[in-house]
Order: sequence, then C-alpha cells, then structure tokens
Amino acid sequence: MKEGPDIARIAALIGDPARANALTALVGGKALTVTELASEAGVTLQTVSSHLAKLEEAGLVVARKSGRHKYFALAGPGVARLLEALMGLAAEGGHLRTRTGPKDAALRRARVCYDHLAGESGVQLYESLLARGYLGLSLEGPALSEAGRSFVASFGLPGDAVVAGRGPLCRECLDWSERKSHLAGRLGRAIYAHMLAEGWARRVEGSRAVQFTPKGKAAFDRAFPPTHRP
Repeated sequence: MKEGPDIARIAALIGDPARANALTALVGGKALTVTELASEAGVTLQTVSSHLAKLEEAGLVVARKSGRHKYFALAGPGVARLLEALMGLAAEGGHLRTRTGPKDAALRRARVCYDHLAGESGVQLYESLLARGYLGLSLEGPALSEAGRSFVASFGLPGDAVVAGRGPLCRECLDWSERKSHLAGRLGRAIYAHMLAEGWARRVEGSRAVQFTPKGKAAFDRAFPPTHRP
C-alpha cells in the first residue's frame, strides 16, 4: 500500500447513503441537532449518532454544545467544497435522487452554499462582477481589481473587514445545479451577509433555499446586472 492521504477512508465514510444525507443537510452552514439529522438521513437516533461519531472522528463534522443541546456542523469550508464538488459531479452524471417540484426550483434559483450565495442568483452575481471588471481571472483564480475595491466600498461593505482576514478573498465554487462557478471566499461571504442584513432576502426555514423579496430582487439585479457569458 502506498503512503499518502487515505482518500479511500474518506470516500467510504461519505459514500454511505445515511451519512451522505446528513452531510448534505449540513452544507447550508447551519448546525443541526441529532434529531434533525436523523430525520434528514432517514435513520433512527441511535444509528445517526453512530454515523456522526465516525464523521467527527474523521474530521468531517464538529460537535457544538449550547446548554443542554448538542449540535453538529461541517468541520470547515473545505468539507463543504468537497461535498459541493461531489454534488456537481453527481448532477453532471445524471445521478439525481431529487424529484422535480417547487422546492427544487427554489433551490435552483437561490440557496446558501455553506456561507455564500449559490444557484442561479449566485452565478449571476459572480458573472456580473467578472463582466464589469470588478474581478479578474488568473491561474490562481479570481482576484479583486481596483475597480472592484471601489465597488465593494460603494456597495456598503467595510473594506478592511473584507480584504483582511483568514482564507482566500475570492474563490470559485462549482455550482452543482448550474454547472458554472459562483463566488465564495471572504468576499462571497460578506456579500451574502450584507444582503441578509439589508433585508433583500431571507433563508427559508428548514431549507437551504434563499428567498428574495420583490424589492430585494430588484436591488440585487441593480447591483449585479445579469449578463450573458459564453
């Protein structure tokens, strides 16, 4: 056996249907209780507790306590990126379990991907920033231009809070439903948080879907006009 990262172990952990369902439920960035995860996974409390113990041991999830309650969340954005990539690969190969319906349409339009906006609206945001030269692409990925820094300031984001911090400022994240990239990183997180704070949109209870208000959608389209990129 060759030395190196044991991807087989991680793949086996994620590959179990119940664990995959639980992990997918956590991609939205919200910490969930064991009871909630048991419902998402379609198994008993005892079974999901065993699954969560294995995922925690592997560093895929972390447990958090608040009073008498215990919550589980993804261990970090790297795990979320891995799951989103797998979801994109599954969708591209036609391996879909989701039935078409209103809820699915809402997820395709706008949803949260760990801590940033995804779906049609997330792709629109990213492509709009690229088209207007606020972001530039290089071998290292997207980078904020000088014009982009001015836009960030005019948009109402505190420049220091966005530019300074841990992790990449701008990062591409493959959108599993659109098969295109949306914006992640500190900038993607800050824009999403600002939209919620301004009341443009809200997180739908019990779902990863993000719902815009009519005024919020109009403001979003003004800030990030749709563009048609090949």
